[in-house]
This record gives sequence, C-alpha cells and structure tokens, in this order.
Amino acid sequence: MESPERFDAYVERVLYSPDGFYASGRGIAGRRGDFITSPEVGPLFGAVVARWLDSVWDELGQPADFRVIDAGTGPGTLLRSLRLAAPRCAEAWTLIGVDVAVDDVREGDGFTLQPELPDDLDGAIVIANELLDNVPFRWIEHTADGLRDVHVVDGAGAVGDVLAPDNVPAAVAEIPVGSSAPLLEQARTWVERVRANGAARVLVFDYGMLSTAELAQRGGWLRTYQGHGRSDDPFADPGRLDITTDIAVDQFPEPTTVLRQTEFLAAHGIDDLVAEGRAFWKANAAKPNLDAYRMRSRIGEAEALLDPDGLGSWLALEWAARAEE
Repeated sequence: MESPERFDAYVERVLYSPDGFYASGRGIAGRRGDFITSPEVGPLFGAVVARWLDSVWDELGQPADFRVIDAGTGPGTLLRSLRLAAPRCAEAWTLIGVDVAVDDVREGDGFTLQPELPDDLDGAIVIANELLDNVPFRWIEHTADGLRDVHVVDGAGAVGDVLAPDNVPAAVAEIPVGSSAPLLEQARTWVERVRANGAARVLVFDYGMLSTAELAQRGGWLRTYQGHGRSDDPFADPGRLDITTDIAVDQFPEPTTVLRQTEFLAAHGIDDLVAEGRAFWKANAAKPNLDAYRMRSRIGEAEALLDPDGLGSWLALEWAARAEE
C-alpha cells in the first residue's frame, strides 16, 4: 500500500512534475488540444483586453516602461491577439509570456517567453487567464467526524485525519456536513506574492463563484479535461489529463473589482468591436479578404465569449496596486 499523498501534492505531481500534464507540454489549449479558453475562441477577446490595457496605461500616467505579463500563457494566443489589436499602449509595452512548459528565456512572436514570473514586478500588469484553477489545491470533505483532507492512496481518494477547524479558513470550515470544497491556499499565495512584488494591476479570468459555500452547495467544482472531454475523476489518467477547480472569491484577498466576463467585456467595448466588424464585412463582402473574414468572425466569437452558460459566466477579478487600495 502506498503512503497517503495529500491531494494538492498529487495535483502538483501529475500536472507540474517533469512528466506532468503541463510541464511535459502535453497540456495544450486550442481546438487541437484538451480545452478551449477565451483567447482560443478568436482574437476578439484579446482586442477587448487591449482596450482595458489602454485604460490602465492612461490611469498610470502612460508610463514609458509598461510590462504586460501573461501568466500561464500556453502557446501565447492572448499575446498574439494583443499585438494584432495594436492598442495605444503598444508604443510603451513589453510583452512577456510565462509558462512552466518553457525551458528557458526565449523570444516568441513579438514577445518574450520564460518559465517563471520575474521577482521584480514593479509597475507590471499581470494577466492570468484560467491559471488559478490549475494551481494545486487541497480537497476538503466535511464528514460527520469533522473536516478532513482527501489524500491519494493506491490511485484513489481517501480521507485523512480530522483537521482542527483553526487550521482551515472559515470560508471552508463552515461548509455543511456532507459537502466538500477546494482549499485554495497556493492560489491565494500566488495573488499575494504578485501584488507584494509590485504589480500595478492583476487581472484574473476563471470559472468559479463568489463564495466557498456556493461551491459546496452546488458541487461539481472539481473538473478534469482531456481531449475536450470533461469529467470529475482526477485519478483516471494521471499526467495525461488536466485537473482543475472552480475558484471561490472569498478565499482570496478582496479584489478591487469583481465582474462576470460578460460585464468586463461589455465595460471595455465588445459591442463597439462587434459593430465595427459587421460594418467592415458589409463594406467588403463583395470582395472579401482575410481582414474581412476576421472582422466578420467577431460576431460568432462574441456569442461564445458572452454565453451566460459558458465563458460569459467566468469571473473577471482585478486587483489594483496595494498603494491604491
């Protein structure tokens, strides 16, 4: 019998060890990968984020050194969309993609790729699209005996010893008996570290709910993905499937802004961009070129990005620099 392995250690190993899902390069976003995130829908998402970046650049006084970091960049789709959008702040930005599958610092398609976030984030803008759901998390069951961590033993889940309530955040400790919830210690630490290292803004997109209690009541917060198929069995094919969790806002430092993705996109001009796309297509439909087809695609992209039962329901969380709180 194997020694018990706490669930967050298991997630760390099967996702991020050298042969893990992400570190090995097997975990790929996109139509030919295992899952599609908002940037892979098309360039419209990046065009809206580019508008947000312009607004932040203006708020910060249009600094000449404007680092934009995409944490968990994968193939760099978001960064390419930002370049295509060519916002005003592009005259000052340096684009950086961070991903564990990158071995060393290297140049990408107009941006730098590196394996880790810089220690000095002074003034940087850090974007994390569907990253926090992949940060290793604990799995807490509230049994009749008390709160227990799920461990992995011989390839299956097993509850561990009863935990002292004082060792569990209240948001998790108060879930009802018979329910379970993720404990997002490492994800919270990630946000705190990025802000402590000087980031001027942190923008997170991810699936989740406002409270841990809501996640526990609804259930289904543990998600796995493989070849665009979703299940809830994290032990089915270790190292060959993605293991994720819905996030709960009440386990993080209080964000400056909490929106749904539909609200964020609307606030930063998605309707204007779609109208522009329609008009461009109408003017060029008789003799369409690549630009015309790209502009027409905004209509379908917007439908996917704003879907209230899908990507539109994702959270958009923003943290300002600590000095601005």
